[in-house]
Amino acid sequence: MIVIVAFGVYQFRSGVLESSKDVNLKGHKDYDFLPTEPQLGEINILLIGSDSRGEEHARSDTLMVAHYNSNNNKIKLASIMRDTYVEVPEHGLQKINSAFAFGGPELVRKTLKENFDLDINYYAIVDFTGFSKLVDIIAPDGIQVDIPYEMSYGIGTVLKPGNQVLHGQDLLGYVRFRHDRLSDFGRVARQQEVMSKLKEEAISVHSIYNLPKIIGLSTPYIDTNLDTQSLLSLSKGLIMNGSEGLESLRIPVQDSYENDVVNVGAVLKTDLDMNKDAIKSFFN
Repeated sequence: MIVIVAFGVYQFRSGVLESSKDVNLKGHKDYDFLPTEPQLGEINILLIGSDSRGEEHARSDTLMVAHYNSNNNKIKLASIMRDTYVEVPEHGLQKINSAFAFGGPELVRKTLKENFDLDINYYAIVDFTGFSKLVDIIAPDGIQVDIPYEMSYGIGTVLKPGNQVLHGQDLLGYVRFRHDRLSDFGRVARQQEVMSKLKEEAISVHSIYNLPKIIGLSTPYIDTNLDTQSLLSLSKGLIMNGSEGLESLRIPVQDSYENDVVNVGAVLKTDLDMNKDAIKSFFN
C-alpha cells in the first residue's frame, strides 16, 4: 500500500512539473474562502467555469456542485442554471451567475447556503483556456459527441452536425452553445454529458494507471483550495467508482420554476424549497 501511495504522489508531482513548463500558463489566483468542514466522509466541491476572457470580474459561465461520498465512492453532479433568480447576500435578487463576479467563490458559497442550504467544502475554478487544456490532457484522442445541427453562433468555432470527435477548443464550443430552442437547458445537458465522458476517459484502461499524473498535469490550469492529499483521494474515488455512470441533477428541477423578465434580464423564478429538497434527496 505504501508503495502504491508513493507511486501516486510521484506521478502527481511529475504531472505538475510537466505542466509548469507551459509558457502560456497563468499564475494561480488566491480567493478568500470559508469552507464548511467535511462531514462523515462526504464532500461538496463547487465547480465554476469562469467566462473571464481577460476580465477581472467575470460571471460564472458554468456552475456545478460535485458530491463525493468516500464511504461508497459515489460521485454525483448537480448543475445550477445560470439564470436562476436568487437572493445574493448584500446584492439583492440577482441571477445566480452574478455572485461570482460580485464576490468570487466565497459569495457563491454563501449564495448556495442561503438559497439551497447547501454546504460547500472546496472550490475549483477553470476558465475557457483552462477547460480546453484539461480536455486535451484527459482525452488526447478527443471526445465523441452527436451534434444534432450546426452550432456556431457565439462559440468561436463551427461545429457540423453528425457524430464528431472533438478536441479542447471545439469541445468548449459544444458545451458553451445555447442559441437554439433549448437555450441554457440544452447547454446544461451537454455540459453534464461531457463531464460524464471525461470521467469515463479518465478511468479508461489506457488512463487509469496514469490518473495521478493526469490530475497533476491538470492542476496548474485550475484555481482550487483542494490540497494534494484531497486530489489524490478523489482520484482513488474515481478509480473505485469504475465505469459506474455519473449521476446528475439539474437545478431548478422540472415544474419548479417559471420564466420571467425582470430588471436584470430573463430569469428563472424558482421554488427554492422544492429545489432544496431535490438537492438534499439527490446527494443523500
